[in-house]
Amino acid sequence: MFDLLTEAKRCARQAPQQTTAQAAADKPGEALAALQQEVAACSRCRLRESATQTVFGEGNPQAKLMFVGEGPGAEEDRLGRPFVGAAGRLLDKILAAAGFAREEVYIANVVKCRPPKNRLPARDEVNACLPYLLRQLALIRPQIIVCLGALATQSLLDDKARISVVRGRWFDKYNAKIMATYHPAALLRDATKKRPVWEDMKQVRDLYRKLQ
Repeated sequence: MFDLLTEAKRCARQAPQQTTAQAAADKPGEALAALQQEVAACSRCRLRESATQTVFGEGNPQAKLMFVGEGPGAEEDRLGRPFVGAAGRLLDKILAAAGFAREEVYIANVVKCRPPKNRLPARDEVNACLPYLLRQLALIRPQIIVCLGALATQSLLDDKARISVVRGRWFDKYNAKIMATYHPAALLRDATKKRPVWEDMKQVRDLYRKLQ
């Protein structure tokens, strides 16, 4: 069986600090706070040079449901919080429509620093930051993970995955059920994607209710 904590430690061996080495024994909130400090001091890739600050993630440290996007935008970079721009406001509406409070879930991104001009993160930038996301997953231990967009899907599921093909299907990985769907930013560009995302979120909602 896939051991997420072992995988996270393997991916993080080259990290400059190991402040969460005892993460499995710590309270999730305390261990996440230590990891957040480590991320804030990170300079493993070029993205930190142009970013105002790191955007670690936020929400319930013991959330059963976790959403993962690609990376911070301008508003996220300014405030240090994930999904607070236009796409974030749409995500809040989607969550509310499905019966979720933002405070009960956890929201993060694959990369923790804003790429210049909101470009997609390069592969080496993703590889540098992915261990931090894996360690977040290991600490939070969500039972459901929703990948928002192609980059999150390719980073957590399969690097060749096409969002139009895999969305709406359940996958078992990281000791969780994973669902891929379109990023809220894609819905702002193409309103026809709103219906598929709502169908996906109804599946997420129904599975979440079964876990209560």
